[in-house]
Amino acid sequence: MISREICCKVLQKAVSTGADYAEIFAENTVNHSINMIASRVDAIKDAVIAGAAVRVYKGLRSVMATTVDTSESGLLRCAEKAAEALGEGTAAMDIVLRERLFGDIHPVKIVPATVSNKEKVAVLKEGYFAAKEYHASIKQVSGTLLDVDHNILIANTEGLYTQDRQIRTRMALSAIAEKDGETQTGSFNPGARMGMELFEKVDPKAVGERAAKQAVTMVNAGYCPAGVMPVAIDNGFGGVIFHEACGHSLEATGVAYGRSQFAGKLGQKIANEKVTAIDDGTIANAWGSINIDDEGTPARKNVLIEKGVLKSYMIDKFNGRRMGMPSTGNARRQSYAYTPTSRMTNTYIAPGTDKNEDIIASIEYGLYCKEMGGGSVNPVTGEFNFAVSEGYMIRGGKICEPVRGASLVGKGSQVIQDIDMVGTDLEMGQGMCGSSSGSVPTNVGQALIRVSSITVGGR
Repeated sequence: MISREICCKVLQKAVSTGADYAEIFAENTVNHSINMIASRVDAIKDAVIAGAAVRVYKGLRSVMATTVDTSESGLLRCAEKAAEALGEGTAAMDIVLRERLFGDIHPVKIVPATVSNKEKVAVLKEGYFAAKEYHASIKQVSGTLLDVDHNILIANTEGLYTQDRQIRTRMALSAIAEKDGETQTGSFNPGARMGMELFEKVDPKAVGERAAKQAVTMVNAGYCPAGVMPVAIDNGFGGVIFHEACGHSLEATGVAYGRSQFAGKLGQKIANEKVTAIDDGTIANAWGSINIDDEGTPARKNVLIEKGVLKSYMIDKFNGRRMGMPSTGNARRQSYAYTPTSRMTNTYIAPGTDKNEDIIASIEYGLYCKEMGGGSVNPVTGEFNFAVSEGYMIRGGKICEPVRGASLVGKGSQVIQDIDMVGTDLEMGQGMCGSSSGSVPTNVGQALIRVSSITVGGR
């Protein structure tokens, strides 16, 4: 996108007032989406994001400027603005950029841009009508087929010059069921860092049926009783509880400033010994995977918690300066318009050795959370509140009637101590995670787990 020669000139301009580090991040991204509602295609959209950011450091100060003009003159003006904002001074830095090729561990077989809208609509319709025709109580279905082609370039005063291409594809289906004037929603949103070959592994019809089944089950369910009880949380998107309640508190964004429930606890036992938690950006073709992060650091597998002991944080370059620790390949940003910071990629609780039937059988009276929904968390205190999208009561060690309106309320540092059984059936779920550097694709995951005691909100 931008030559090495131009990058060198821009970086020299960026450090001209005394910066000790400068970086260029440029991108050209095409987002393509097809939306369906009311049994017809409602919209086909293309959105192009193109621009660049110049960021400079001086000690623990950081300034970033952005531009949509990626010509040489436009980039030099952007670098000048960043340099001026950093302060007055002079500096001379010998910058030699060498191109690095980090390879691609996420091969794409069918680039979505080469597939016609007609073919894409056919895939979406298959899922859409599977949901719509699932049951007479389904009153509305909405669906989206999304593909993203994200191209980035990174150059910095450490001599790095590299580029990466990230292609992702996702289907999202939502169904609303109605009974006696009340409605419930079910959804399923699988995605991966791959092209249209995603649908060689993911059956669109099964996606629609899963979304509709959840809606129908919940509209026929009674309300969940409230109380403190043991809870079994299923695999896949159930991992969102660790992602939100604990994962954000392990990002350097908060840890570097002491604004985290886990700050200063490296090497300490913070969880049940059954808990090993990992953030791994190298999983082939996974939704949250990367080859390099948005500072050009190669992706890696980071063991965050090992058998209950805190082993690592997720760290970006700038916050790593404050912490005196190197980057772990977790710097991410939604686009060039956002300042990167430490973010999760594919974060999960590693599988254990407990059998699923033993986990359920161990609960005399409690809640089985088959699907988790959205929620909120305070990363400083770890206090959280999560909705349960699909839940069932457990009685006498058996999964019984479905219940709706359930929520889980607690504190991250406590819940990971109370996870006392972990199954073997690891599965991932896909989501978009929002933070100070925007919205980025992340995977959450776990096997079936048991939380020995947690507050369940209900009626």
